[in-house]
Amino acid sequence: MLVLVALVPGALVSTYFFGLGILINVVTCAFSAVFFESIALGLQQKDLNALRDGTAIITGVLLGLALPPDINLLLPFVGTGFAILFGKHVYGGLGHNLFNPTMVGYAVMIVSFPLAMSNWPVLFGSTVDGITGATPLDIIKFRGATTIDEIWTPANGFSTLSSTAWQWINISYIVGGIVLVYYKCCNWQAPLAMLLTLIVVSSIFYDSGSSESLGSPMFHLFSGGTMLVAFFVVTDPVTSPNSNVGLYIFGAGVGLITFIIRSYGAYPDGYAFAILLMNSLAPIIDRVRLRWSK
Repeated sequence: MLVLVALVPGALVSTYFFGLGILINVVTCAFSAVFFESIALGLQQKDLNALRDGTAIITGVLLGLALPPDINLLLPFVGTGFAILFGKHVYGGLGHNLFNPTMVGYAVMIVSFPLAMSNWPVLFGSTVDGITGATPLDIIKFRGATTIDEIWTPANGFSTLSSTAWQWINISYIVGGIVLVYYKCCNWQAPLAMLLTLIVVSSIFYDSGSSESLGSPMFHLFSGGTMLVAFFVVTDPVTSPNSNVGLYIFGAGVGLITFIIRSYGAYPDGYAFAILLMNSLAPIIDRVRLRWSK
């Protein structure tokens, strides 16, 4: 499927920086997704040929790409189970789910296993130093009275584009996203609204990098899972509104809530909760649009 092909650049770049653990997570989650999908279809006495639509594998691959490379493999198995069984089939299966299955699995994991989900390898330049620690989002969020300039130094590995792995990873997902948009496999309205909202709100609260700054627009665009979410999760047609206006509102809501959670919430990257909250509002957005159109 084209979605899986479009994920290849991001998967390869992530593997280059963080090691084979990324691919191991992807394979584990993909096989787990097929396993749980088979169980759900069997319990509902549905034809196992439904596995051929590939949606379970996509859910697993997306979840695997969002996980730290050294995570205990039992946790991706558990997270994928929640994604398929509770995020998808508890609502009746494909096309009936209210919430994005990948984000259901990710949210369960980050709430249940916060330490394991935050242990990413520490990068200096383009190499891993062999220990785990905070990501750029963690460092900015919990830096105390330190200014942005004091953090963004070569010693921390955050000084230039070429030495910042997260920026290259996000750029690679943009490449895949452009492919999907070009071939009309996903909408462009929701990603555009999400990214523009992140730019606007982060610009307002940046204040040139003081100790009170919440991070620059470039930082928010190219840190964490921003581009993976923008092009591969926010664009899910089942759990988002079915109108262009609704997609703009949906994407803007995801961008705004993500920024709020990143800046003030308990978790460094809030995209999972942002998407789940907006998933719950998608039917209301559609209903309001229909009333306006009358």
